[in-house]
Amino acid sequence: MSNDIVNPSLVPQRILRGGDKMPGIGMGTFGSDRFSAEDIAAAVKGAAEVGFRLFDCASVYGNEHLIGEVFEDIMKSGITREELFITSKVWNDMHGKGDVLLSCAKSLKDLKLDYIDLYFVHWPFRNFHPKGAAPDYHNKNARPFSIEQYMETWYQMERLQKAGYVKHIGVSNMTVPKLKELFKYCTVMPAAIEMELHPCFQQPEQFKFALDHGIQPIGFCPIGSPTRPDRDKTSEDYVDIEDPAIVEIAKAHNVHPAVICVKWAVQRGQTPIPFSIHRKEYASNIRCAVEDPLTEEEMKKIEGSDKNCRLIKGQVFLWDGAKDWKDLWDLNGEITK
Repeated sequence: MSNDIVNPSLVPQRILRGGDKMPGIGMGTFGSDRFSAEDIAAAVKGAAEVGFRLFDCASVYGNEHLIGEVFEDIMKSGITREELFITSKVWNDMHGKGDVLLSCAKSLKDLKLDYIDLYFVHWPFRNFHPKGAAPDYHNKNARPFSIEQYMETWYQMERLQKAGYVKHIGVSNMTVPKLKELFKYCTVMPAAIEMELHPCFQQPEQFKFALDHGIQPIGFCPIGSPTRPDRDKTSEDYVDIEDPAIVEIAKAHNVHPAVICVKWAVQRGQTPIPFSIHRKEYASNIRCAVEDPLTEEEMKKIEGSDKNCRLIKGQVFLWDGAKDWKDLWDLNGEITK
């Protein structure tokens, strides 16, 4: 097995606001309702063995208590806490006064950590769904985005950072109009943004907007998330690993098309967080970040594969009166009320 190990110091690093470094590729831990928490924890252990140091966690994934045991083992094996970069996220039902602090404390306890490197507001809504919700699930208490409510949550995030429980704070599933509102009121700017990014959904405007404001993008669904929950699948969705440009470039490099999606992400400048429970796959994900880069011409060709195809539509968070999932994403350039 030892020949599948990558030296973590070879992995490209992103520089966050304030100068801290974050690896340019990480391991996701969202099992997508398809894998057990035990499977995912075992994959985290294996991923650390092959060279991963960034692990993207969240309270709602329901597996932080098991991943925490793995982190303990990892650190006993000689990898220091400082070498690891661990994120977590506050879920939508814990945005109220005092709740964010409680949620962070629980994640710290479950993950068996003294601090979290980067803590996110998972979604910019207090709307939530039960585990394994059906595609047409609707929460009667759901409400549109409110900057007042979001700032109540964000100021608690700022306090967590000032107190040292988290090193950086970030946003997730945001839009440019919502970010502009946040910038008006925040006293600590987000260090990173988690957003859906893959060759068929490149979000060039928001990507550039984030970088222009010193916010590092982290890309989820980097290979188009074939194992995403069924509620997030529609017949119009494009499949990145079947895109003709991706397939052609994969042939030229003699690799699986998924590898090309990950290479593209790392070279473009986001930090992809692919997830797999299979050692062969996650070992190949980190290896492809350090060898056999894509040419400028190949990068350009993939730029042409953008279909503006959002896979994680978030429709379970819609409020009464919303037309469809597009209302969550402010597609007309202003916040949808």
